[in-house]
Amino acid sequence: MTDVSYELTRCAVCSSASSEELLSADDARIEIEQLWEFHQKRLRADIPPDHLMDRVAFSQRTPLRLVRCDDCGLVYRNPMERASEVAEIYENEGPDEPVLRALHDTQRSAYDAQAARLTEIFGRRGTGVEVGSYVGAFLAAARAAGWQFAGVDVNAQTNAFTRALGFQVDDGSIESLDPARRVDVVAIWNCLDQLADPASAVRAARAHLASGGMLAVRVPNGACYAAFRPLLQSPLAGIAREWLAQNNLLGFPYRYGFTPTALERLLVRNGMRVEQVVGDVLVPIADRWTKRWAALEERLVKRVIAAGARIARGDKPLAPWFELYARVE
Repeated sequence: MTDVSYELTRCAVCSSASSEELLSADDARIEIEQLWEFHQKRLRADIPPDHLMDRVAFSQRTPLRLVRCDDCGLVYRNPMERASEVAEIYENEGPDEPVLRALHDTQRSAYDAQAARLTEIFGRRGTGVEVGSYVGAFLAAARAAGWQFAGVDVNAQTNAFTRALGFQVDDGSIESLDPARRVDVVAIWNCLDQLADPASAVRAARAHLASGGMLAVRVPNGACYAAFRPLLQSPLAGIAREWLAQNNLLGFPYRYGFTPTALERLLVRNGMRVEQVVGDVLVPIADRWTKRWAALEERLVKRVIAAGARIARGDKPLAPWFELYARVE
Protein backbone atom coordinates (compact mmCIF):
# COMPACT_ATOMS: atom_id res chain seq x y z
CA MET A 1 0.00 0.00 0.00
CA THR A 2 1.35 3.40 -0.93
CA ASP A 3 -1.63 5.55 -0.05
CA VAL A 4 -3.31 5.23 3.32
CA SER A 5 -6.53 6.97 4.30
CA TYR A 6 -7.43 7.84 7.85
CA GLU A 7 -10.55 8.75 9.76
CA LEU A 8 -11.24 10.39 13.08
CA THR A 9 -12.63 7.99 15.63
CA ARG A 10 -13.99 7.63 19.15
CA CYS A 11 -12.89 5.32 21.93
CA ALA A 12 -13.56 1.69 20.92
CA VAL A 13 -14.53 0.76 24.50
CA CYS A 14 -16.78 3.56 25.75
CA SER A 15 -17.39 5.67 22.58
CA SER A 16 -16.15 8.81 24.32
CA ALA A 17 -14.73 11.56 22.12
CA SER A 18 -12.83 13.16 25.03
CA SER A 19 -9.11 12.35 25.10
CA GLU A 20 -5.62 13.72 25.69
CA GLU A 21 -2.75 13.48 23.23
CA LEU A 22 0.13 11.18 24.21
CA LEU A 23 2.12 11.14 20.97
CA SER A 24 2.29 13.41 17.93
CA ALA A 25 3.54 12.44 14.46
CA ASP A 26 6.89 14.13 15.18
CA ASP A 27 7.16 12.32 18.52
CA ALA A 28 6.46 9.01 16.78
CA ARG A 29 9.24 9.55 14.24
CA ILE A 30 11.70 10.31 17.03
CA GLU A 31 10.72 7.14 18.89
CA ILE A 32 11.10 5.01 15.74
CA GLU A 33 14.59 6.46 15.24
CA GLN A 34 15.41 5.57 18.84
CA LEU A 35 14.08 2.05 18.26
CA TRP A 36 16.30 1.59 15.19
CA GLU A 37 19.32 2.83 17.12
CA PHE A 38 18.50 0.49 20.02
CA HIS A 39 18.31 -2.62 17.82
CA GLN A 40 21.20 -1.71 15.49
CA LYS A 41 23.53 -2.01 18.48
CA ARG A 42 22.13 -5.45 19.34
CA LEU A 43 21.73 -7.15 15.96
CA ARG A 44 24.39 -8.59 13.69
CA ALA A 45 25.27 -6.37 10.74
CA ASP A 46 24.47 -9.16 8.27
CA ILE A 47 20.89 -9.73 9.48
CA PRO A 48 18.55 -10.24 6.50
CA PRO A 49 15.94 -7.46 6.18
CA ASP A 50 13.02 -9.88 6.58
CA HIS A 51 14.28 -10.80 10.06
CA LEU A 52 13.77 -7.20 11.18
CA MET A 53 10.01 -7.84 11.24
CA ASP A 54 8.48 -7.27 14.70
CA ARG A 55 11.71 -5.61 15.85
CA VAL A 56 11.98 -2.35 13.92
CA ALA A 57 9.52 -3.12 11.12
CA PHE A 58 5.88 -3.75 11.95
CA SER A 59 2.65 -4.52 10.14
CA GLN A 60 1.06 -1.29 11.35
CA ARG A 61 2.41 2.02 10.10
CA THR A 62 3.79 4.59 12.53
CA PRO A 63 0.85 6.34 14.23
CA LEU A 64 -0.03 9.87 13.14
CA ARG A 65 -1.25 10.61 16.65
CA LEU A 66 -1.86 8.63 19.81
CA VAL A 67 -4.41 9.60 22.46
CA ARG A 68 -5.71 8.31 25.79
CA CYS A 69 -9.44 8.22 26.52
CA ASP A 70 -10.39 10.52 29.40
CA ASP A 71 -13.17 8.16 30.43
CA CYS A 72 -11.83 4.58 30.40
CA GLY A 73 -8.09 5.07 29.77
CA LEU A 74 -7.86 3.23 26.43
CA VAL A 75 -4.83 4.32 24.38
CA TYR A 76 -5.57 4.45 20.65
CA ARG A 77 -4.70 6.04 17.33
CA ASN A 78 -6.74 9.06 16.33
CA PRO A 79 -6.95 9.51 13.40
CA MET A 80 -6.91 5.80 12.59
CA GLU A 81 -6.39 3.80 9.40
CA ARG A 82 -9.66 2.69 7.81
CA ALA A 83 -10.79 -0.86 8.54
CA SER A 84 -10.46 -2.00 4.91
CA GLU A 85 -6.80 -1.05 4.87
CA VAL A 86 -6.10 -2.88 8.12
CA ALA A 87 -7.57 -6.04 6.58
CA GLU A 88 -5.38 -5.59 3.51
CA ILE A 89 -2.24 -5.36 5.67
CA TYR A 90 -2.79 -8.65 7.44
CA GLU A 91 -4.36 -10.62 4.60
CA ASN A 92 -1.65 -9.94 2.02
CA GLU A 93 1.71 -9.76 3.75
CA GLY A 94 3.68 -12.69 5.09
CA PRO A 95 7.34 -13.59 5.71
CA ASP A 96 9.06 -16.48 3.95
CA GLU A 97 9.05 -19.98 5.44
CA PRO A 98 12.48 -19.72 7.18
CA VAL A 99 11.32 -16.58 9.01
CA LEU A 100 8.04 -18.23 10.01
CA ARG A 101 9.95 -21.26 11.30
CA ALA A 102 12.32 -19.05 13.30
CA LEU A 103 9.38 -17.17 14.83
CA HIS A 104 7.66 -20.44 15.74
CA ASP A 105 10.78 -21.79 17.45
CA THR A 106 11.55 -18.53 19.27
CA GLN A 107 8.03 -18.11 20.65
CA ARG A 108 7.39 -21.74 21.63
CA SER A 109 8.88 -21.66 25.15
CA ALA A 110 6.89 -18.57 26.11
CA TYR A 111 3.68 -20.22 24.90
CA ASP A 112 4.43 -23.35 26.92
CA ALA A 113 4.18 -21.20 30.04
CA GLN A 114 1.04 -19.57 28.68
CA ALA A 115 -0.68 -22.90 28.02
CA ALA A 116 0.17 -24.04 31.53
CA ARG A 117 -1.24 -20.81 32.99
CA LEU A 118 -4.43 -21.17 30.95
CA THR A 119 -4.90 -24.73 32.24
CA GLU A 120 -4.43 -23.61 35.83
CA ILE A 121 -6.83 -20.67 35.58
CA PHE A 122 -9.51 -22.46 33.55
CA GLY A 123 -9.30 -25.46 35.88
CA ARG A 124 -9.10 -28.20 33.25
CA ARG A 125 -8.19 -28.90 29.64
CA GLY A 126 -10.70 -28.70 26.84
CA THR A 127 -11.37 -27.30 23.38
CA GLY A 128 -10.44 -23.90 22.07
CA VAL A 129 -9.96 -21.49 19.20
CA GLU A 130 -6.99 -19.16 18.95
CA VAL A 131 -7.71 -15.93 17.09
CA GLY A 132 -4.68 -14.80 15.09
CA SER A 133 -2.87 -18.13 15.36
CA TYR A 134 -0.03 -16.89 13.11
CA VAL A 135 2.94 -19.33 13.16
CA GLY A 136 1.25 -21.88 15.42
CA ALA A 137 3.52 -21.57 18.46
CA PHE A 138 0.61 -21.50 20.90
CA LEU A 139 -1.22 -24.27 19.03
CA ALA A 140 1.86 -26.46 19.50
CA ALA A 141 2.13 -25.57 23.19
CA ALA A 142 -1.58 -26.17 23.77
CA ARG A 143 -1.46 -29.58 22.09
CA ALA A 144 1.52 -30.59 24.20
CA ALA A 145 -0.40 -29.49 27.32
CA GLY A 146 -3.39 -31.68 26.43
CA TRP A 147 -5.73 -29.09 24.84
CA GLN A 148 -7.62 -29.44 21.57
CA PHE A 149 -7.09 -26.03 19.97
CA ALA A 150 -7.65 -24.88 16.41
CA GLY A 151 -6.65 -21.54 14.91
CA VAL A 152 -8.22 -18.86 12.78
CA ASP A 153 -6.21 -16.21 10.94
CA VAL A 154 -6.82 -13.87 8.01
CA ASN A 155 -3.46 -14.58 6.34
CA ALA A 156 -3.72 -17.59 4.02
CA GLN A 157 0.04 -17.80 3.43
CA THR A 158 0.86 -18.03 7.12
CA ASN A 159 -2.00 -20.46 7.66
CA ALA A 160 -0.52 -22.78 5.04
CA PHE A 161 2.72 -22.87 7.04
CA THR A 162 0.85 -23.61 10.27
CA ARG A 163 -1.27 -26.33 8.67
CA ALA A 164 1.94 -27.94 7.38
CA LEU A 165 2.91 -28.34 11.04
CA GLY A 166 -0.21 -30.45 11.54
CA PHE A 167 -2.67 -27.94 13.01
CA GLN A 168 -6.23 -27.04 12.04
CA VAL A 169 -6.49 -23.39 11.00
CA ASP A 170 -9.40 -21.64 9.30
CA ASP A 171 -8.83 -18.77 6.92
CA GLY A 172 -10.77 -15.74 8.14
CA SER A 173 -11.70 -14.05 11.39
CA ILE A 174 -13.53 -15.01 14.56
CA GLU A 175 -16.63 -13.39 13.04
CA SER A 176 -16.45 -15.70 10.00
CA LEU A 177 -16.50 -19.02 11.88
CA ASP A 178 -19.56 -21.26 11.87
CA PRO A 179 -22.04 -19.55 14.25
CA ALA A 180 -22.98 -22.93 15.76
CA ARG A 181 -19.41 -23.74 16.79
CA ARG A 182 -18.84 -23.80 20.57
CA VAL A 183 -15.58 -24.21 22.48
CA ASP A 184 -14.42 -24.00 26.07
CA VAL A 185 -11.87 -21.22 25.46
CA VAL A 186 -11.29 -18.50 22.91
CA ALA A 187 -7.73 -17.17 23.12
CA ILE A 188 -6.70 -13.88 21.54
CA TRP A 189 -2.96 -13.52 22.12
CA ASN A 190 -1.15 -10.45 20.74
CA CYS A 191 -3.96 -9.75 18.28
CA LEU A 192 -6.91 -7.84 19.77
CA ASP A 193 -4.84 -4.64 19.81
CA GLN A 194 -4.34 -4.81 16.02
CA LEU A 195 -7.90 -5.54 14.90
CA ALA A 196 -10.03 -3.02 13.07
CA ASP A 197 -12.96 -3.61 15.45
CA PRO A 198 -11.94 -5.25 18.75
CA ALA A 199 -15.45 -4.87 20.19
CA SER A 200 -16.85 -6.97 17.33
CA ALA A 201 -14.22 -9.65 17.95
CA VAL A 202 -15.13 -9.80 21.65
CA ARG A 203 -18.83 -10.17 20.82
CA ALA A 204 -18.06 -12.97 18.37
CA ALA A 205 -15.78 -14.70 20.86
CA ARG A 206 -18.53 -14.60 23.48
CA ALA A 207 -20.97 -16.17 21.01
CA HIS A 208 -18.61 -19.11 20.43
CA LEU A 209 -18.07 -19.87 24.12
CA ALA A 210 -19.86 -22.79 25.72
CA SER A 211 -21.48 -22.45 29.15
CA GLY A 212 -18.76 -21.69 31.69
CA GLY A 213 -16.35 -20.91 28.86
CA MET A 214 -13.45 -18.47 29.08
CA LEU A 215 -11.99 -15.69 26.97
CA ALA A 216 -8.22 -15.34 27.38
CA VAL A 217 -6.63 -12.16 26.03
CA ARG A 218 -3.04 -10.91 25.89
CA VAL A 219 -2.42 -7.28 24.88
CA PRO A 220 0.19 -4.50 25.13
CA ASN A 221 -0.53 -2.31 28.15
CA GLY A 222 -1.51 1.24 27.26
CA ALA A 223 -1.11 2.26 30.90
CA CYS A 224 2.56 1.24 30.81
CA TYR A 225 3.24 3.25 27.65
CA ALA A 226 1.43 6.28 29.05
CA ALA A 227 3.46 6.08 32.28
CA PHE A 228 6.90 5.59 30.71
CA ARG A 229 6.70 7.82 27.65
CA PRO A 230 7.13 11.12 29.60
CA LEU A 231 10.28 9.63 31.18
CA LEU A 232 11.98 9.59 27.76
CA GLN A 233 12.64 13.30 28.31
CA SER A 234 13.91 12.91 31.88
CA PRO A 235 17.09 11.75 33.66
CA LEU A 236 15.48 8.29 33.59
CA ALA A 237 15.40 8.27 29.78
CA GLY A 238 17.77 5.30 29.48
CA ILE A 239 15.65 3.12 31.75
CA ALA A 240 12.42 4.18 30.05
CA ARG A 241 13.82 3.53 26.57
CA GLU A 242 15.04 0.05 27.58
CA TRP A 243 11.71 -0.75 29.26
CA LEU A 244 9.71 0.24 26.17
CA ALA A 245 12.08 -1.01 23.46
CA GLN A 246 12.54 -4.47 24.95
CA ASN A 247 8.77 -4.87 24.88
CA ASN A 248 7.93 -3.41 21.44
CA LEU A 249 6.22 -0.36 22.91
CA LEU A 250 8.65 2.31 21.68
CA GLY A 251 6.91 4.02 18.76
CA PHE A 252 3.74 2.12 19.72
CA PRO A 253 3.16 -0.11 16.63
CA TYR A 254 -0.38 -1.05 17.70
CA ARG A 255 -3.82 0.33 17.02
CA TYR A 256 -4.95 0.01 20.64
CA GLY A 257 -3.30 -0.01 24.04
CA PHE A 258 -5.84 -1.58 26.34
CA THR A 259 -5.57 -1.25 30.08
CA PRO A 260 -7.02 -3.83 32.50
CA THR A 261 -9.76 -1.35 33.42
CA ALA A 262 -10.72 -0.60 29.81
CA LEU A 263 -10.65 -4.23 28.72
CA GLU A 264 -12.68 -5.37 31.71
CA ARG A 265 -15.29 -2.76 30.87
CA LEU A 266 -15.60 -4.18 27.35
CA LEU A 267 -15.86 -7.79 28.54
CA VAL A 268 -18.37 -7.10 31.31
CA ARG A 269 -20.58 -5.38 28.76
CA ASN A 270 -20.54 -8.66 26.81
CA GLY A 271 -21.60 -10.86 29.70
CA MET A 272 -18.23 -11.97 31.07
CA ARG A 273 -16.66 -11.78 34.51
CA VAL A 274 -12.93 -11.14 34.90
CA GLU A 275 -11.27 -13.82 37.01
CA GLN A 276 -7.60 -12.93 36.77
CA VAL A 277 -5.22 -10.33 35.33
CA VAL A 278 -1.55 -11.24 34.93
CA GLY A 279 1.16 -8.65 34.20
CA ASP A 280 3.89 -9.85 31.84
CA VAL A 281 6.57 -8.93 29.29
CA LEU A 282 6.93 -9.42 25.53
CA VAL A 283 7.75 -12.96 24.40
CA PRO A 284 11.50 -13.50 23.66
CA ILE A 285 12.68 -12.12 20.33
CA ALA A 286 16.44 -12.90 20.45
CA ASP A 287 17.54 -15.38 17.76
CA ARG A 288 20.64 -16.31 15.77
CA TRP A 289 20.89 -12.74 14.44
CA THR A 290 21.07 -11.24 17.94
CA LYS A 291 24.51 -10.53 19.39
CA ARG A 292 25.29 -12.82 22.31
CA TRP A 293 25.52 -10.02 24.86
CA ALA A 294 22.22 -8.60 23.65
CA ALA A 295 20.43 -11.94 24.03
CA LEU A 296 21.71 -12.15 27.60
CA GLU A 297 20.65 -8.54 28.18
CA GLU A 298 17.13 -9.29 26.94
CA ARG A 299 16.75 -12.24 29.32
CA LEU A 300 18.01 -10.28 32.33
CA VAL A 301 16.05 -7.10 31.60
CA LYS A 302 12.81 -8.97 30.98
CA ARG A 303 13.31 -10.96 34.17
CA VAL A 304 13.53 -7.71 36.13
CA ILE A 305 10.56 -6.16 34.32
CA ALA A 306 8.49 -9.34 34.79
CA ALA A 307 9.09 -9.16 38.53
CA GLY A 308 7.74 -5.60 38.56
CA ALA A 309 4.83 -6.62 36.34
CA ARG A 310 3.74 -9.34 38.76
CA ILE A 311 3.53 -7.02 41.76
CA ALA A 312 1.77 -4.18 39.93
CA ARG A 313 -1.81 -3.40 40.90
CA GLY A 314 -4.74 -1.62 39.24
CA ASP A 315 -3.91 -0.84 35.61
CA LYS A 316 -0.40 -2.27 36.15
CA PRO A 317 1.73 0.62 34.78
CA LEU A 318 4.92 -1.42 35.36
CA ALA A 319 3.65 -4.27 33.16
CA PRO A 320 4.40 -3.76 29.43
CA TRP A 321 1.92 -6.53 28.58
CA PHE A 322 -0.88 -8.21 30.46
CA GLU A 323 -3.16 -11.20 30.15
CA LEU A 324 -6.79 -11.10 31.19
CA TYR A 325 -8.97 -14.17 31.78
CA ALA A 326 -12.76 -13.74 31.84
CA ARG A 327 -15.48 -16.37 32.18
CA VAL A 328 -18.99 -16.38 30.76
CA GLU A 329 -21.47 -15.29 33.42
